Amino acid sequence: MTDLKKLNNLLELFYYQYKNQSNKNEILLTSLKKPKIEYSWHETFKLINQFSNEIKKFSEKGDRCLLISENRPEWFISDLSIMLSNLITVPTYTTYVEKDYEYIIDDSKPSIIIISDQEQFNKIKNIIKKKEFIKKIFSFEELNEINTNEYYCIKKLNFKEKNINNFLNLKTIRRDPACIIYTSGTQGNPKGVILSHGGILNNCEGAIDLLKSFIKKSKTRFLTWLPLSHSYEHTVQFVQITVSAKIFYAESIEKLIKNMNDCKPEIMTAVPRFYQNIYQKINSNFNKTKGLKKYLISKMLYLGNKKIRGKSLNLNEKIVDNILDKIVRTKIKAQFGGCLKTFVSGGGALDKEVGFFLNAIGLPTLQGYGLTEASPVVSCNPINDIRVDTVGPPFKGNEVKIADDGEILVKGENVMLGYWNNKEETEKVLKNGWLYTGDIGEFQNDYLKITDRKKDILITPGGDNISPLKIENEIINSKFFDQAVVYGDNKPYLVALLVLSEEIIKLNTNEIKLEIENINKSLTKIEKIKKFFVIKEKFSIENGMLTPTLKLKRFKIINKYKNNFENLY
Repeated sequence: MTDLKKLNNLLELFYYQYKNQSNKNEILLTSLKKPKIEYSWHETFKLINQFSNEIKKFSEKGDRCLLISENRPEWFISDLSIMLSNLITVPTYTTYVEKDYEYIIDDSKPSIIIISDQEQFNKIKNIIKKKEFIKKIFSFEELNEINTNEYYCIKKLNFKEKNINNFLNLKTIRRDPACIIYTSGTQGNPKGVILSHGGILNNCEGAIDLLKSFIKKSKTRFLTWLPLSHSYEHTVQFVQITVSAKIFYAESIEKLIKNMNDCKPEIMTAVPRFYQNIYQKINSNFNKTKGLKKYLISKMLYLGNKKIRGKSLNLNEKIVDNILDKIVRTKIKAQFGGCLKTFVSGGGALDKEVGFFLNAIGLPTLQGYGLTEASPVVSCNPINDIRVDTVGPPFKGNEVKIADDGEILVKGENVMLGYWNNKEETEKVLKNGWLYTGDIGEFQNDYLKITDRKKDILITPGGDNISPLKIENEIINSKFFDQAVVYGDNKPYLVALLVLSEEIIKLNTNEIKLEIENINKSLTKIEKIKKFFVIKEKFSIENGMLTPTLKLKRFKIINKYKNNFENLY
């Protein structure tokens, strides 16, 4: 494995790994959609070079290139082609609407746009007519309603074409921008976070240090399903290259479990909502068991929880636990492909109960912490010493300290270069080389623990600070509720918006009230929910109420249901 510190840029990482493949015809990228699309290491290398040659005809060093595509092998090829052309990748979510695209296009002023297909093109076709700075459109699939002189379909790239090896002429250094990733914007317009080549390489180094016990001579299999336009998965793709992994692209969220059984991943990254869903489904099935099966599950959870909490098992317990590994945990793992060595959770706080549960049933789940502005990972739990209620020790190369007011500060190569075209906002969060994260935390024996969020808090009339996320997690851990939003800033008590679980066909008001009362037992006096209302429409990416990483757009939801909330007082 190469020394990442010696590399100047992300292209050198790919080129080094390509050169060291004993079989360059081995498959690197696989789309699990039908028809299945595959690219070998050699095909990927050739396409990156050829595509880069085309991009260079219409651009100059430092130009921005907008990339609009769902997850697929061509996304990876495009990203590296852009960087190889000395341009800066600007990834965008396919869930954006026209006004979102127009804002980012106006802000970043891309000279090149790369787009996957007609569906995505239709979202921007009216916008690009007005933008003279756009010089060329490239697409993965053939497009209609556009002048053939204005765009180029990469299907025309010819593997037999002779071209120079652009990787040998790179002058990109670690400090140069690699991408501008726009935050998903839980409120207001998104900010363009400028991440450097060195920042992402620094994150890769930390990840490899974390995962080194999994890395073996045979190819490690990764399943990619989080949007590649998100900083988390965008960096993960370079971690995959660092270990010469086999990369599989999932069909959709709905087919995720099927795809896991198709490709049998060993490592998979996901957001807390994914793990919450697994917890609810498995726990619901456990509660339906009877007799011996129920006893075995109960014993597995007891012993698993004991281990993950750092308590030693006696000899008899060790024997029983080993037996349970073979007859219970193995069957659970089989539902997820049977080869999974670890889940890695990021993009938000993982509920502690969920974390303990998954680790106890034999699905090792490493909670990490980060933000887009940190490339994005700051810390993560190691597999050999998981402490569920923390986010682990800082990554190698990351300096972390706690400010006097409890705010987590980060310094290192991983920290962003700044916000694109936004000096004022940059200066608010970057001070003397330190990134002010906006998160509150503390260290517990070198492990970082997140205790609160400076911005996502409710303040009671008595001056107490309350985390709505903590309460919402307690609510959705119930089998009755899929989603919840807690409201009550400077109000005499807290209220909640509830979305019932899809598994609950019918639930009357009294039954909901009883469940809320039960949940309140685990909350402090000031955290208890006094009143609630129920809505039928589930929050989704499509209706604009969730970010692409499945976080609540709290500000938007509260605005929409403002009257409903206020009527409860």
